[in-house]
Amino acid sequence: MSRPHPALDGAAAAARAELPEADHASFDRLATALLGARGALGAALRSQLPGVEGARWLHHEGIAPTSRASALTAEQWASLHRTWSHLDRAPSASGRGGGRSGGRPTTHGHAPGAQAAPRWF
Repeated sequence: MSRPHPALDGAAAAARAELPEADHASFDRLATALLGARGALGAALRSQLPGVEGARWLHHEGIAPTSRASALTAEQWASLHRTWSHLDRAPSASGRGGGRSGGRPTTHGHAPGAQAAPRWF
């Protein structure tokens, strides 16, 4: 059973109100994940943005990685959602942009079609 999403308030709610209706669900997912994180914003962004994108966004916005998500302004929430949405739609190995259907790439730890040499050789 899924837990209900808490209602957004403050700057997050203001940023959500400015978005088109089609983006509300994705904004809710992002905001809920960040506002529900126990640690600092920098650590929470690692789970939402790939690679160094979270650190890059924080630096671009002039926000300390130790800040809390609740301290973001409406403009920063909107900027974060634009960045997150743009990166979320990028083709990846998860199957959206072609490629594999997701999960582990292979069961034996090598490139598709490659096999490790037996240990007794």
